[in-house]
Amino acid sequence: MMSAYSLPAEAVIGNLADFDARSGSLAERVLFNNRLIIVTLCFLATLVLGYQAFGLKLNAAFDKMIPTSHPYIVNFLDNRSQLAGMGNSLRIAVATTEGDIFDAEYLDTVRKMSDELFLMPGVDRPYMKSLWAPAVRWTGVTEEGLDGGPVIPDDYDGSPQSLEQVRVNVERSGEIGQLVAASYTSSIIFVPLQDKIADTGERIDYHALSKRIETLRAKYESQKIRIHVTGFAKVVGDLIEGLQQVMMFFAGAIVICTGVLYWYTRCLRSTLLVVGCSVVAVVWLLGLLPTLGYELDPYSVLVPFLVFAIGMSHGAQKMNGIMQDIGRGTHSLVAARYTFRRLFLAGLTALLADAVGFAVLMVVDIQVIQDLAITASIGVAVLIFTNLVLLPILLSYTGVSPVAAQRSLKAELMEAGGAHHGKHPFWAFLDLFTQRKWARIAVLTGLAMGAVGLAVSFQLKIGDTDPGAPELRPDSRYNRDNAFMTANYAASSDVYIVMVRTPQYACGQYDTLMAVDALERELQQLPGVEATSSLAGLAKASNAGMNEGSLKWFEIPRSQDMLNAIITRAPREMFNQNCDLLTVYAYLKDHKADTLASVVGVVEAFAARHDTEEVRFLNAAGNAGIEAATNIVVKKANVQMLFLVYAAVIVLAFITFRSWRAVVCAVVPLMITSVLCEALMVWLNIGVKVATLPVIALGVGIGVDYALYVMTVTLARLKEGMSLSESYYKALIFTGKVVVLTGITLGLAVATWAWSPIKFQADMGILLAFMFIWNMLGALILLPALGHFLLRPKKPVLG
Repeated sequence: MMSAYSLPAEAVIGNLADFDARSGSLAERVLFNNRLIIVTLCFLATLVLGYQAFGLKLNAAFDKMIPTSHPYIVNFLDNRSQLAGMGNSLRIAVATTEGDIFDAEYLDTVRKMSDELFLMPGVDRPYMKSLWAPAVRWTGVTEEGLDGGPVIPDDYDGSPQSLEQVRVNVERSGEIGQLVAASYTSSIIFVPLQDKIADTGERIDYHALSKRIETLRAKYESQKIRIHVTGFAKVVGDLIEGLQQVMMFFAGAIVICTGVLYWYTRCLRSTLLVVGCSVVAVVWLLGLLPTLGYELDPYSVLVPFLVFAIGMSHGAQKMNGIMQDIGRGTHSLVAARYTFRRLFLAGLTALLADAVGFAVLMVVDIQVIQDLAITASIGVAVLIFTNLVLLPILLSYTGVSPVAAQRSLKAELMEAGGAHHGKHPFWAFLDLFTQRKWARIAVLTGLAMGAVGLAVSFQLKIGDTDPGAPELRPDSRYNRDNAFMTANYAASSDVYIVMVRTPQYACGQYDTLMAVDALERELQQLPGVEATSSLAGLAKASNAGMNEGSLKWFEIPRSQDMLNAIITRAPREMFNQNCDLLTVYAYLKDHKADTLASVVGVVEAFAARHDTEEVRFLNAAGNAGIEAATNIVVKKANVQMLFLVYAAVIVLAFITFRSWRAVVCAVVPLMITSVLCEALMVWLNIGVKVATLPVIALGVGIGVDYALYVMTVTLARLKEGMSLSESYYKALIFTGKVVVLTGITLGLAVATWAWSPIKFQADMGILLAFMFIWNMLGALILLPALGHFLLRPKKPVLG
């Protein structure tokens, strides 16, 4: 294959009979001498994969969202069967706007809703809780000793006397702040979900589940009743609902890209071919995914657009080269082959860099990110064929509009005229950066911006920076519901669970409970912890209750017989059947990164001091515990990922250019852009998490395309003996125009995501638009400025 920077000076051949079909590389001969076969095969592949695409599903699995090999998650999964409902669950608050919950009509509504939820597929029914659940009990001290029963008694009939009994039972149940709001204006239906639907063995369809919940909400909400829902399943359901609007943004991106490309070329046929080949790549990707057993989830649903965007970038370069050759009088087939020779290796290297940007995401131990990496890598593999091979072949048949070709040639001749006179003002301005004065300014400015960005980027948070579900808008229905839960319940929807492992039947021993009580006290000192709950706290309350309610006895009894009597009446979620696992619940105000980090720090330090061979304090279960583990994995992966993507891009660039100087010129602008992107995330209060982790890797992989196309032509002209200014100017009028075109077009296209109802899509759109534009500016300004100090023309051979 031809060297990346030994571009031939091709002859203008207008008559196809004068062209040697045996010229060019083996790949070129095989492809262009069998054009009809290639086009036919691609057409058939598009039909088959287009049909397959109809089987693609949009869903998410709870286990795919968590780092399953992290020690915290390993602890959770090892004990998962004994922590039913503590990972993936829904909390549904039924609130009354008139009076309180001790109302026959209100309680009847809660009963009907509980019954319907109980029968929904995927609900872990034995662990479901509400006021009507038999497991929700009260315990009290009477003249005859301890007494208890279900909160809603068996003889409840809705009469005033029954309602008063329910009020008394609620007050004695210990559920105020847990299942019942302190204001008595709402109560919770707690709905734990299974890993898979027990009846069918299939994964839960969160979109369908969310729709059922919304149907239930619509059925029971009224002027008197308001319903609030939180939980992972509802977040995913709302994401999928909102992401169906992504197709609108995808269609908008196609319209923007098509419009800008047509404005640039004034050639309808070539514009439609470039857009068409990029769409074909997306169709192939969407068809291959179900064929290979993959689904789209809320995080990989943006990959098809990225594939389209990359395809437009490369397709525009191919079309531009062919248009210029046809304008000079070259036959369309010959022009297509010339362009294939000139740009195939640069395009292949750029796509491989894109693939590497995606592939390094495999280091993240979260399956949803790994699936995104695989999905995107498949998309890039498809692009190598559709945009580097199929597009030039199709253009060899159709050619371009003669008027557009002449217009392109005229513009090129005007831009290339004279050393200074006749240069296009914009390209002449960019060419200034090859001169020492401007080069020094650009390099110093770039380094200064990079230094400031680096200083700001140290403040970048790992994890969520907002309460609720940051993937959704702050004013979304879900986040309003979450705010209601936080305001009304001490037992918030953000639950961090510490597991305490003991020998069998030893979970209720005095020393163990004293250690648990000490942990609770430390957790309660944290500003992010609203309340805690454990067997130790229950033991203290029960001890006081068994001593005529005197708070003087509010401590853990030393008598093991007394402790055993308390344990027999304790709710099962506080310990397991073998009494070798205790759970300590910490109800948090939110799951912001700082809140989770403080809890993790306290538990880790406590475990280091108090762990023995028999008793061990283990992190972590509950949605907040799982998120804490995810943050730890994301923090580590963020550094690994950046190191690997840059290492791979540097290697690929060196293989392409065979010059460390050229590699420095190409990669330094990318690095500055990455640092500035992290600073932008700090400024916009966007944390690094599962949704945003891929952005910088993708930005580097896609951004290097610009530098590769500009540098390839620049090095080729330098090798011919031209000065850096002449070489760079040639690169500008050949590939630079399309770099500007695609940079601005793709920046505009993804910027439209800022209006998405899905917050993380809006964040990704802003960050990707920033990286597209800044990588383009880096390739056009900083690259030649660095080149002034590093690149030298090759001296022509004399004689």
